[in-house]
Amino acid sequence: MRPVLAHGFGQGYDLPLPLWLYLYGAAAAVLLSFLPLALLSGKRGRPAGEYPRLDLLRVPVLRGLLGSRLVVRALRLTSVAVFGLVVAAGLFGVQGGENVAPVFVWAVWWVGFSLFVAFVGNLWPVVNPWKILFGWVDGKARRLGRGDGLWLGWVYPESLGVWPAVAFYLAFIWFENVFADPGLPRNVALAALLYSLVTFYGMASFGGETWLRRGEAFSVFFGLLGGFAPMEARVKNGRGRTGGAFGCAGSCPCFARAAMGDRELNLRPFGVGLGLAERAPPGGVPFVVLVLAGVTYDGLLETPIWVEVVRTTPLTQTTGLLLTWAAFLGVYLGCVWLCRVFGGERGCFRGAAAGYVLSVVPIAVAYQVAHYGTFLLVGAQKTVAGVSDPFGWGWDLLGTAALRPGYGLIGAGAVWYAQAGLIVAGHVVAVWLAHRVTTRLAPRHSVVGQLPMLSLMVLYTVFGLWILAQPIVE
Repeated sequence: MRPVLAHGFGQGYDLPLPLWLYLYGAAAAVLLSFLPLALLSGKRGRPAGEYPRLDLLRVPVLRGLLGSRLVVRALRLTSVAVFGLVVAAGLFGVQGGENVAPVFVWAVWWVGFSLFVAFVGNLWPVVNPWKILFGWVDGKARRLGRGDGLWLGWVYPESLGVWPAVAFYLAFIWFENVFADPGLPRNVALAALLYSLVTFYGMASFGGETWLRRGEAFSVFFGLLGGFAPMEARVKNGRGRTGGAFGCAGSCPCFARAAMGDRELNLRPFGVGLGLAERAPPGGVPFVVLVLAGVTYDGLLETPIWVEVVRTTPLTQTTGLLLTWAAFLGVYLGCVWLCRVFGGERGCFRGAAAGYVLSVVPIAVAYQVAHYGTFLLVGAQKTVAGVSDPFGWGWDLLGTAALRPGYGLIGAGAVWYAQAGLIVAGHVVAVWLAHRVTTRLAPRHSVVGQLPMLSLMVLYTVFGLWILAQPIVE
C-alpha cells in the first residue's frame, strides 16, 4: 500500500485501499449519476428560467436587515478599511510571517471569500473596494458639475467580451503559482496597488459598470461562482438578475437601482444559475476553462512527477501554466465538437461551446474546496492572531496575537474522504448541468449527445483525485 498525502495538508496518510479502487469507484459514481437523467430524458422538465425559489425579503426581519442601507454602508466601509490595512501592512510592516497581509489575501479573501460566494451568494458587488472607491470619487465629480463623472467617453467594444478579464486572471494565477515570492507582504501590497491603477483606468475609460462586467477579473470570477450559489438577487419584472454567471453578475446595476418593493433575494437550488440559458460573451469559454485549469495547475505543480519532469524555473512554470490551460481548452472544445456530432446538432459551434462551458464550474468549485480547504483552516487561525498585530510590530490589540494555529484539527484520513466526496459531488452536478444543455441544444438526441461530455467528467474526476492523492513536493 503506497503512502500518500492529502493534498494541501501536512500529515502523512496510508490509504486503506489501493488508489486505483478509489479512482474506479469515483468514476462509477459519476457514471451512475447519469442513469436517472438518461431514463428521464424524454420527459419535459422545467424551462431553464423556472426553478423553485424562496424570496427572503418577504420575511419582515430579514427584509429589514438585508435591505438596510446602514448594513450596506457598514460593509462597504469595512471593505475599504480592510483593503487599506492590507496595503499598509504589506508596505510598512515586517516582511515576514507575522504580517497579516499575505495570509489575509491568500487564505481569507482568495479562498474563504470564494467559498462564501459559491456556497452562500455573490457579495462581491457590494464589498468590491475598487468599485466603492471609484463610486465615491465619481459621485463627487458629478456633484461638482461634471455630468459624466470620471467617464472619459470611450465605448467598450462588444467584440472584446471578457478578454481583458481573461488576461488579468491569467496574470493573477501566474503571480500565485509562478512568481518568486507571492507571499512576501510587500509584493502582495504592490500587486494590489498595480491592479488598482489598472482597474480605475478601465472604469474611467469605459464606465464603471461596463468594466466590472467585462474587464475586472474578480467580478467576472465571483460572478461565475455566484451562478452556483443558492442565493440570487433579482428584480421582479425579470429584467435584472445577479444570480447568473455572466449578465450583470459583476455589478448588478438593475438590482441596485430598483425600488425596494421590486427586489427579490431568493434562495434556490445549488447550480441553477449556471443552467440559465444565457449567452457567454467573447472570451467567456477561455475564462471558465482557465478557472478550472488554474486550480488544477496549482495542485499539479506540487506533485513529484511535475517537479521531476518540468523542474521549477519561472520559464518552465510559465510554459506549464499556459500548456495546462491550452490542454484543458483543447480537450473541452473537442468534447463539444463530439457532442454536436453524436447529438445531431447543426447549430453554431461557438454557441455550443458557450452553452456547455458553465457545466464545468461546479468542478472548479469542488477543486477549490478540496485543494484549499485545509489551507483556509490554518490561514483563518493565523488571521485571528494577525489582526491583533497586523504590521508584525509586537502589538496585541485584541489579545489574540499569541494564538498559534492547530495543524492537527482534522486528520488526514478525514481530509482525503472529504476531498474525494467533494470531487464526486462537483462532477455529479456538472453532469446534470451538461444534460440540461444537451436537451436544449439537441433535444432529440440528448442521451447520445451527452456521452462525450460525460466521458470528460469521468476523466476530470480521475485526474483530480490522482492529483489530490500525490505527496506534496515544495
